[in-house]
Amino acid sequence: LVPVQLHSIILLHSTIVKVLSLTPKSPEHVEVLRNISTQFETSLWQPVSSEFIKAESAVHLFVPVNSSERVREKLRTHGITHEVLLANAEELVEMQTRNDSSDPRSSSTFYERYHSLEDIYLWINRTSQDNSASVKVLLLGSSYEKRPIYALKLSLSPGSDKKALWLDCGIHAREWISPAFCLWFVQYSLGFYGLNSEITQILDSFDVYVLPVLNPDGYRYTWTKNRMWRKNRSVSQNGRCVGVDLNRNFDANWCTEGASSSPCSEIYCGRFPESEPESQAVSNFLRTQKDLVQIYISIHSYSQMLLFPYSCTTEQAPDHQELLEMVKEAAQRIRRHYRNNYKYGAGAETIYLAPGGSDDWAYNLGIKYSFTFELQDTGRYGFLLPPSHISKACNEALLAVKTIALKVLQNRAKIGPNQN
Repeated sequence: LVPVQLHSIILLHSTIVKVLSLTPKSPEHVEVLRNISTQFETSLWQPVSSEFIKAESAVHLFVPVNSSERVREKLRTHGITHEVLLANAEELVEMQTRNDSSDPRSSSTFYERYHSLEDIYLWINRTSQDNSASVKVLLLGSSYEKRPIYALKLSLSPGSDKKALWLDCGIHAREWISPAFCLWFVQYSLGFYGLNSEITQILDSFDVYVLPVLNPDGYRYTWTKNRMWRKNRSVSQNGRCVGVDLNRNFDANWCTEGASSSPCSEIYCGRFPESEPESQAVSNFLRTQKDLVQIYISIHSYSQMLLFPYSCTTEQAPDHQELLEMVKEAAQRIRRHYRNNYKYGAGAETIYLAPGGSDDWAYNLGIKYSFTFELQDTGRYGFLLPPSHISKACNEALLAVKTIALKVLQNRAKIGPNQN
């Protein structure tokens, strides 16, 4: 992929950016698209890396103005047709970053907007101060660039033997709907505890850990330099390329097929498992809490999928059938309530092999109920989901979280309270 120096500021400073949808029809088309995605200043939205491009599978390609004509000429030469998904993505970037206030008490629409890292830090502090009896801030560690990695612990009812639910967001920097959901989940939990029977039952039974931004350096970079940045911001040993894909950096079949050992790749696995301070902070914390954390959910976008282990191998996990039934029920509830379709299944068979992922690692640690949710949409807006879509996307994800947690409680009741 293009070294960072070549495309570090292509998105917030170019006038017209298009997103193209293309479907290669032959091995030749596949090769052409792989070349375009690696040799031009573009950003692959779908699939995440050029090696995953295959015939008859849609490719979503983010093309800035300085590459547009050369890309279109290459497509014409090889007879590859395309559809323009977004004619001017720059307008969507501006819409996403438009923000009139960072104070949730001054606006009822705070949770229907995207927020900078600085705003999220302020929100974390204010939320804990305003709910001091039930919300505690935990410092899990710091990022490569020494930013704090904060999690919130929600304890809304007493109980020394309570299990826990873990929720992390923002492992991939450009997936802004993900941190938006973590904020949404916290405000919903605090606002509807005692009012909504499902969330009340869940919060009476679980403490909830919420990590709003697992990748603070990358997230901040998407607000200041490159809206399409995915990885963290650690500098490779060769100094030429920046960033590790944190969701390839956990110790689960690390750096096998589906990850890359090249520092310039979007799916670079790092120098060794947990080489990055961000993944190490999460892993260290979960290792200390593994007997309490019963549910692990990592929030991503986009593609509308509810996934469970394994992603690091095509082998079925021992609990495949039980996990499959859970995500199937969650998908059915989303369809029934919101008329939206979510695919579901084991990660490797539903998308592609992705070793080193956090959910596989958590599952292998002993957290049986481990999931990855890919939120809205399926490609119309992709990573540039407009703020007007935040509410529906978060309500769908909230319904899935509630469905999973309630199923775990049902299963716990069947086998006894001391079983994990």
